[in-house]
Amino acid sequence: MPWIDACATDAIDAEDVIRFDHGGRTFAIYRNHEDGYFCTDGLCTHEDIHLCDGLVVENTIECPKHSSIFNFITGEVETPPACNNLRTYATKVEAGRVLIEI
Repeated sequence: MPWIDACATDAIDAEDVIRFDHGGRTFAIYRNHEDGYFCTDGLCTHEDIHLCDGLVVENTIECPKHSSIFNFITGEVETPPACNNLRTYATKVEAGRVLIEI
């Protein structure tokens, strides 16, 4: 699995998310309240809505359409209507860049 350079660490504010597209797929890259960086698939498992437009609070993302809430560290659904967890991807920071393993 290759490590992909996704963005600069300062491209994401604390408790925020950005969209990252690569290889025909969409990912969401998060920065939590403790300056940790995480990555999941970029679309809600409920109706394929882009999560980059959602609300990040601590370690969760709320889908902007039907308010499903996911833990973006584990990918687990915390609040329906989504039933399926998000896929998560390993993330690391090197030299001020966020790298994801996909």
